[in-house]
Order: sequence, then structure tokens, then C-alpha cells
Amino acid sequence: MAKALLGTFHSDQRTAASVMSENTRLRVRVRDLEELIARLQDENDRLAQAAAVAMLDLHSEELKEMQPV
Repeated sequence: MAKALLGTFHSDQRTAASVMSENTRLRVRVRDLEELIARLQDENDRLAQAAAVAMLDLHSEELKEMQPV
């Protein structure tokens, strides 16, 4: 019975190294994805601001056309 209980412990160094390697790889992947999200949010903010400016310019042109000459 003791042998069966000891078999449940993961004392194999290869398994620990494998898990640590996978954990490191996943942490790098998460960091890369977080950086990608930040870049995409910045780009989205710039595009939204440019669209807002374009809309304001369009409205100002429409207002100029409505002014009496």
C-alpha cells in the first residue's frame, strides 16, 4: 500500500522540468498577448480619434455651406 501511495507523488525530475518549461513558455505567450492587446488598444484609440476629427471636419464643411453668402 505504501508503494501505491508513494507512486502518487510526482518526484520525477523530468516531469518537474517539463512542467516548468511549459509554464515558462505559457508566461511568455501571455506577456506577448498582453503586449499585442495594448498595441491594438492604442491603435484603436488613434483610429477612433481620427474618425471623430473627420466627423467634426465634415460637420464644419456642412455648416459652411449653410451660411448665407
